[in-house]
Amino acid sequence: MLDIDIANTSATHDDRMMDLVTMPNYSYIFKFEDDFEHTDAKLWFNRYWTACFYYVGVYMLVIFTGQQLMANRPRYELRGPLICWNIMLATFSIIGTCRTLPEFFHVLRNYGLYHSVCVPSYIEHNKVSGFWATMFVLSKVPELGDTIFIVLRKQPLIFLHWYHHATVLVYSWYAFTEYTAPARWFIAMNFTVHSAMYSYYALKAMHYRVPRFVSMTITVAQLTQMVVGCAVILWAYQLKQDGEACNASEQNIKLSLLMYFSYFVLFARFFYKAYFDKRAPRKGIDSTATKKIQ
Repeated sequence: MLDIDIANTSATHDDRMMDLVTMPNYSYIFKFEDDFEHTDAKLWFNRYWTACFYYVGVYMLVIFTGQQLMANRPRYELRGPLICWNIMLATFSIIGTCRTLPEFFHVLRNYGLYHSVCVPSYIEHNKVSGFWATMFVLSKVPELGDTIFIVLRKQPLIFLHWYHHATVLVYSWYAFTEYTAPARWFIAMNFTVHSAMYSYYALKAMHYRVPRFVSMTITVAQLTQMVVGCAVILWAYQLKQDGEACNASEQNIKLSLLMYFSYFVLFARFFYKAYFDKRAPRKGIDSTATKKIQ
């Protein structure tokens, strides 16, 4: 009888914990968010996640073939399409930020760092953040279109740009198949940084004079994102080494650490050249060579 009571008490406690995780964090939930089923999304990605390699293959073929085709052709201005593109991505990122940050801060406030890094409740027990986490992963495909503008406008295409686009797409789709818990941090940070970055690019495309400190602040935010990403992954790894339950496979941890560290090295080099190297032109994120670095 005592065992039954303990089991019932434990079940009640777990139910209360889940209620706290799933309690409404939003003043309004859209129907498409309420209809979201994370199991359907996971099933789809488990079946089709390798399609991302085909997207990357086509992406690489298009951009480098495009560069060859544009070599002896005049550049396209594409100012109108570029403005619309940046506004669209800025709007998407702002909405994503507004729909994922409440869950992120809710978990930090009620559960602490361990839960935020190791428990994937952001997708399993919250329809709103779960829907936008899924949209975040899917959005890495259309974001490849950033590079098309660089190619057609005959801007220099640096390694960091296309390397980032390709690797983040593959990693995001792969990570979704196992509901990687640290992704809660990655998604919230990326949405937030993209909100500012694409808004900035939209204003620049409209020929608004944006103060230089804005571009530098965005660059610092991008670099901070890499540092925090590495720290979160290393902590998840340490927790697993200590025997703690953490929903992030060792393979995923290794891949994400390699990815974030490579971004950090490449982006730190860019940051130095953009703002501190007196021999290099000081254009910051306005540089045509670094347009749309994310």
